[in-house]
Amino acid sequence: MRLSLPLALLLALAVPLAAQEHEGMDHGGMDHSMHAGHDMSAMGDSLAWRMVPMDPNMPMMPGMMDALPPVGPFLAGEGLDPMDVPEGEPRRVVEMADGDTLHLDASLVRRTIGGKTFVMYGYNRQYPGPLIRADRGSKVTVHFTNNIELPTTVHWHGLRLDNRFDGIPGITQAPVEAGESFTYELVFPDTGVYWYHPHMREDLQQDLGLYGNLLVDPVAEDYYGPAHREEVVVLDDLLMDGAGLLPYGDESPTHALMGRFGNVMLVNGTTDYRLDVDRGEVVRFYLTNVANSRTFNVVFGGAPIKIVASDVSKYEREERVGSVVIAPAERYVVEVMFDEPGPGALTNTIQAIDHFRGEFYPHVDTLGTVAVADTPAAPDHRAAFETLRANDDVAADVERFRPHFDRAPDHALTLTLRHRGLPLSTVRMMEADTLYKPPIEWNDAMPMMNWLSTAEQVTWVLRDAETGQENMDIHWSFETGDVVKIRLFNDPESFHPMHHPFHVHGQRFLVVSVDGVPNPNLVWKDTAIVPVGSTMDILVDMTNPGQWMAHCHIAEHLHSGMMLHFEVTGEQRTPGVSTP
Repeated sequence: MRLSLPLALLLALAVPLAAQEHEGMDHGGMDHSMHAGHDMSAMGDSLAWRMVPMDPNMPMMPGMMDALPPVGPFLAGEGLDPMDVPEGEPRRVVEMADGDTLHLDASLVRRTIGGKTFVMYGYNRQYPGPLIRADRGSKVTVHFTNNIELPTTVHWHGLRLDNRFDGIPGITQAPVEAGESFTYELVFPDTGVYWYHPHMREDLQQDLGLYGNLLVDPVAEDYYGPAHREEVVVLDDLLMDGAGLLPYGDESPTHALMGRFGNVMLVNGTTDYRLDVDRGEVVRFYLTNVANSRTFNVVFGGAPIKIVASDVSKYEREERVGSVVIAPAERYVVEVMFDEPGPGALTNTIQAIDHFRGEFYPHVDTLGTVAVADTPAAPDHRAAFETLRANDDVAADVERFRPHFDRAPDHALTLTLRHRGLPLSTVRMMEADTLYKPPIEWNDAMPMMNWLSTAEQVTWVLRDAETGQENMDIHWSFETGDVVKIRLFNDPESFHPMHHPFHVHGQRFLVVSVDGVPNPNLVWKDTAIVPVGSTMDILVDMTNPGQWMAHCHIAEHLHSGMMLHFEVTGEQRTPGVSTP
């Protein structure tokens, strides 16, 4: 399918700019003449940039042969011999009862991925970090110590916890400096799957391995349908080349336009995820996407999928789906029945885009393997799996909010961006390419231009439609008990239209409509994808007092400005009843 301008015309747009850029000055005045192409020796023996990996069929744009990001490179443990760093270990499950305490530390770990050994980060030297499992309604303590070289915090994503433990530097706590500690108190008012990660430079700290799950079990035994087993699956990607990890920006993120897409797929921190099941086995998967930018479309080798729950609750009704679309920071609970003996694959199956040729093409990433034995599973859960349950508890909770569905929004945000100082060839290419606007950016189809863009040149924007204020200049105030309707419009006419996973801290929300079409099956969320050109109405249940944030959860967009602050005053309200 043809999308946009053909390659020849795009090249023609860039060619007239090549001469001025090869003179050593780009459009923003950045002097590249000191760099001898991408020869690492150009910067001596210290860490230096390496060219971003590119499809060998993709041409190099004129004027970009010698270009480098206008920030320095960073890798964890620079100057250390990886063999002097403790080896990372697979994730362990930590069962926590009410009142228990966990000691959690962030430190350097040695990992070998794709045949390359290098230094990453880990919580308790594990990949992912420890899986914290607790009952709904319990309260636990986490003593955190920072043993990496950068200041950090821990954000407990999706939990409606006490605001002072939300992990936001400058708002709820001071950064935890290297060698220092901080104590978090966690409460679990909602059944579901949550996760924890840094809220400082997560474009590199999270990508280097600082992430882990929290699984909150229900009190009711029949909260979910029967399954033979549960699998907690963390989806991620890493950007690597023949030398190992591609460096990150030191003072600000690279890949500010589209986010840092990886070319190596990880499941639970490894490239060799394998599951052995019996014929007819029903597996409940708790899926979390921790990638910086990549939205996955997860397929279970043709096995039937039933979607059960998402971020903060079950759905009103279980549904059959052909795949699971999951954006950064989202979680989904799905049940899958493996009924065909033989080998299979867990895949990311997408329609990728080749911007240079202006075409779609099918693309499949193998995430893991599933081997189905011919031995029948016992007991037989087929009848229960084929039943689509209606969740009256969720429907009753949602019903209280229906009077607000059709009213005017209290606030409206436009999602867009500004740029300054990008190479002129990048500007011309992006202007030509945006004649086509895909609703979701499934792949990095312009890796060179994306890599060269930094948070010093790109500002992603949340703009208040009423006041014109942007990002952290926005200060909304609410009271506990307020039901706030927010309209999100993702401007398709911006410089580079891109979808955004919008995350609200400390509260829960319903996606009540997209492009004016009511949502027919509601679920409580804390993160939701706003496609390019779409208008999404969300209804936020303000029950949790404190100073909070809302932002895009593409890491590079967040650190390029795409965040706002809001305050909720009053007494803590009792959480909803959707999670018995």
